[in-house]
Order: sequence, then structure tokens, then C-alpha cells
Amino acid sequence: MIGFLEGLVVTLKTAFRKPVTAQYPDPKKRLAVAKRYMGFPALLWDEDVDEPYCTGCMVCIRNCPTQCMTAEMKDNPKFADDTSRRRKIVDYFEINLGRCILCQICVDVCNFDAIEMSHEHELSKF
Repeated sequence: MIGFLEGLVVTLKTAFRKPVTAQYPDPKKRLAVAKRYMGFPALLWDEDVDEPYCTGCMVCIRNCPTQCMTAEMKDNPKFADDTSRRRKIVDYFEINLGRCILCQICVDVCNFDAIEMSHEHELSKF
């Protein structure tokens, strides 16, 4: 009987404690991320011309040690209209996040500053 009461006391103590875990998509409890946090690479967008900064030189793809990036280029229709200086633009750009090792080589070798390491840390979403 004493063992039963001891167990009941432990249960009652823990029942009224503040929970240790939190529900994941709770907007009130956002994780604070340090400014120096380096997330996955992201393609930058030129808002003035409404197109990416990427010119399709593929230097980032050739220098990636894990070959996690793929891209396809297309002729820029705005170049023919003389509203853009970029002859080619990205039609398809994908990074396999499972293979990326966050080495930042793609950012370092890009001559046009078209890629940056993002600060995104919440990759799981509903």
C-alpha cells in the first residue's frame, strides 16, 4: 500500500508542473537564431527587373563538392526588349538539401553575388 501512495504522490507532483515540451508551430515561441547562423544556399532576386541575379555561368554547380545543385537556363525575353542586361536567366534552380554540406563554396565562387547563405532554420512545415 505504501508503494501505491508513493507512486500517487509522484504522479500528482508531476501533473501540476509546467510542461517541458512545446507544440511546434506555435508562433508565440519562435526560436531566436544568431545573426551568424548559416542556413542553406538561396538564389537572390533582383527586384528592380523582377528576375534572379544569376546569369547562368554554372560556376557554382561545377565547384560544388557534393554536386547537390542543378539548374537550367533559358534566354531572357527582357534582354531582347532591352529592359535587362542579362542574356540568360535561370529557368530551374534546385538544391538537394540532403546532400548539401553548407560549405559555402557556391557563394564564394559566384562572380555575380547571386547566391547567399540564407538564415532559414525551420525547414519542416505543415
